[in-house]
Amino acid sequence: QASELVQFLLVKDQKKIPIKRADMFKYVIGEHRDAYSEIVNKAGRTLQEVFGLKLVEIDSKRHTYILVNNLPRAEGEYLCKDKEKKKMGLLLAILSFIFMKGNSVKDSAVWEFLHLLSVYPGKPHKVFGDVRKLVTEEFARQKYLEITPIPLTDPPEFNYQWGPRAAKETSKKDVLNFVAKVR
Repeated sequence: QASELVQFLLVKDQKKIPIKRADMFKYVIGEHRDAYSEIVNKAGRTLQEVFGLKLVEIDSKRHTYILVNNLPRAEGEYLCKDKEKKKMGLLLAILSFIFMKGNSVKDSAVWEFLHLLSVYPGKPHKVFGDVRKLVTEEFARQKYLEITPIPLTDPPEFNYQWGPRAAKETSKKDVLNFVAKVR
């Protein structure tokens, strides 16, 4: 059961979308509900020892989890393909901007900042494709960014903050090092 859960978690994590406990029950654990914590603990140990990944709960109300790379890595080095590395670079730039602006920033400020980097939300980018979609949908769905509507704004405005995955996978120190290297 634990090895099936490991496979399930690895497949689910490829899209970096948080994994729901309900889905673990539905697709893997099934009638073994009474052994849930034992199965999850065993799967967690396997993920850690074999893959260097840690199963982390990011929302205790909704019981959602992510896998976090727990291997020591050279500073700024991510285990991902070239295109993914560039996406992570863009994400780190956005996270640094949010951090430097006091941990919360309006969407218009994010787009102005990206404009300075020659990344435009309305124009297709050769690496990132639809930048607005990447930022507002993919990064938000993956829980790197928390995007919340600002009440009583017309047209609607949004606030950007670090999402739970960003807080678990990186640190303010990593972001400051990133900013220092870019400057």
